[in-house]
Amino acid sequence: MSTPPTLSARLALRERPEGIPLLRQQWSELLFLHWPVPAALLQPHLPPRLQVDTHDGMAWLAVVPFQMSKVRTRVTPEVPGTNAFLELNVRTYVHLDGVPGVWFFSLDATSALAVWTARTFFHLPYLRATMRMDTPSPNLRQFMAERTHGGAPPATFRATWKIGAPLPPSEPGSLAFFLTERYCLYASNKAQTKLYRGRVAHTPWPLSTAQLLHYESNLVEGHGLATPTVPPLVHTGGAVSVELWPMQQV
Repeated sequence: MSTPPTLSARLALRERPEGIPLLRQQWSELLFLHWPVPAALLQPHLPPRLQVDTHDGMAWLAVVPFQMSKVRTRVTPEVPGTNAFLELNVRTYVHLDGVPGVWFFSLDATSALAVWTARTFFHLPYLRATMRMDTPSPNLRQFMAERTHGGAPPATFRATWKIGAPLPPSEPGSLAFFLTERYCLYASNKAQTKLYRGRVAHTPWPLSTAQLLHYESNLVEGHGLATPTVPPLVHTGGAVSVELWPMQQV
């Protein structure tokens, strides 16, 4: 069984890795929707070597819509038409050999090129979808998504939220730190016989409170997971510049 991460191991991942990143991009307009879930319910949905990461004994399931922009590789500039798109992911938190990270059940995106690139080079379960984000007022956001990827389970998402007051930086060891300070991605091949880990670097999230005004979705249920029965913990995240390194087999 994988050794649970120590707080020092979580903090160490804030340090930028050596070498040149494969991709650079900006993430912004995030909505973090988190539900507490017993770890025993999530563990069967993970590859054999990965363990669910917990905070005070509880695992967490998340749905996160956001805007991706300024996308470019380490050797190419931004290409208009491919450098900005919307994304929506369903995820939980895991660890392997004491290294914490994110496990994605699915990632829907509006860019066909991004879907192909992520599936081919990062082994991530990206799917094509149509999406739209509206800003009726400075602090109000509306996000709509419908999956269009051939052969994938149908899925829809609708949410409206109001951005609240900025929060202070997340304290190490706090729940907000556990949920948002994540600097590794995990992925596997389709047979789940190989595991990959990739590093991510960015400044800690500038979080704000938020009020969820409307939510309807079947994204979670599409993965064979139970419908959350409690209201989610809600945060929003401001813009961060992100660097991603190539996935390595572990």
